[in-house]
Amino acid sequence: MSDGSCIKLEQAGFRHAGNGWAIEITELSLGTRSLSCIVGPNGAGKSTLLRLAAGILTPGAGTVRLNGRDICGMPRRAVARQIGFLPQETPPLFDCSVETVARMGRYAHAGWLGESDAESRLAVAEALDAVGLQAMRDRPLSRLSGGERRLALIAAALAQNPRILLLDEPTAALDIHHAAAVMRLLAGLGDRGQSVVMVTHDLNLASLFAERLIVLVNGRVIADGPPGQVVCEAVLKRAYGHDVLVLGNPETGVPLVVARRQAQAAERRGHDC
Repeated sequence: MSDGSCIKLEQAGFRHAGNGWAIEITELSLGTRSLSCIVGPNGAGKSTLLRLAAGILTPGAGTVRLNGRDICGMPRRAVARQIGFLPQETPPLFDCSVETVARMGRYAHAGWLGESDAESRLAVAEALDAVGLQAMRDRPLSRLSGGERRLALIAAALAQNPRILLLDEPTAALDIHHAAAVMRLLAGLGDRGQSVVMVTHDLNLASLFAERLIVLVNGRVIADGPPGQVVCEAVLKRAYGHDVLVLGNPETGVPLVVARRQAQAAERRGHDC
């Protein structure tokens, strides 16, 4: 869990130009658990919520506060010392090395002439080691797979060493082995006093590793709590319709979500939480 750092949205709303409200949040605190996952169907507003929480978007109504201060009035470097943000899509980067990408995460701690001290080098080395890219530190991005490039960006977020990490689909391009490894890593950051809030479409990884799930539908939170309470057919029907079935993970007993082969069969069964 983060060391006292907290993002709080209060009556916060955001609308895209020409559209209705994309997000309407009455009250939501983030950064209070080691690993929280925001889930929900496509278009639910998950990425918009994460950008609001990071101070990248300015709310059209209400406030977003970081440790009690209006985040939109804070200098970006001051925010970056507390919050690390990894978007779902990143702009094309120059064909720099993996180590250079990871070093970009030290921006919030750099002075006018940059940072080259032992602390910075150690933070970058530890981040690359954590995501398994230490041996590729000198390799240019053009020689990496899509998943490896994603790991390099995660390393940059880790090297930043913020109190709260906001990550949008960090495991989207990863195979099941690397995705699980990243989730184990993120779940373990609480031991270092850090908190992770991530958007994901993988309900099963979220259920397996997260302490808290936040279900977003049409820009509103419809469920918020531990996986055992949130991942049930009553909630998932509201979020995804009748095409899912909730079982028990054979290893851990946590909820396991599978798709139904025949969608219409779902109408004949189902139970509440």
